[in-house]
Amino acid sequence: MNQSLWREELPTPIGTVVLVGDGECLVALEFADRRDLLLERLAKRYGTTDIARRTKPSAAALRVADYFAGNLTALADLETDPGGSPFERRVWDALRQIACGTTTSYGALAAAVDRPGAARAVGAANARNPIALVIPCHRVIGAGGELTGYAGGLERKRWLLCHEGAVAA
Repeated sequence: MNQSLWREELPTPIGTVVLVGDGECLVALEFADRRDLLLERLAKRYGTTDIARRTKPSAAALRVADYFAGNLTALADLETDPGGSPFERRVWDALRQIACGTTTSYGALAAAVDRPGAARAVGAANARNPIALVIPCHRVIGAGGELTGYAGGLERKRWLLCHEGAVAA
């Protein structure tokens, strides 16, 4: 078992989230109803899913709670280590540059990572995002402004974008 990994659960208005960290660095955040995917990713990356449960809230959990309480910048500089390929990391880094309350398209995000025309590859990287909310893939929408492609479900995506003031309720 990797002794430094920890996990905790946090209820939110859109479902319980599971956070996994290494020290103070967040390595995964997923909705509890997608736990199987989370465990699969952890096993692939770390070789284990037997991770110690935290007894006291982590700084990451407190920041996620602050975000849901209305402090929309609480997640902006949270330390993360998502792993991933070099391309995925470029996409995930670019996602963190999308200002809260705004959205972008898959095509614009592809251009931002110097891969114009690679909107589908960007979409695939979004789908593999291991740190939901903190790496805000929910801020990517279709070129025509439609809500598309959120692994946590379009209802959650709409809620998050409304919470951030990016779309009307």
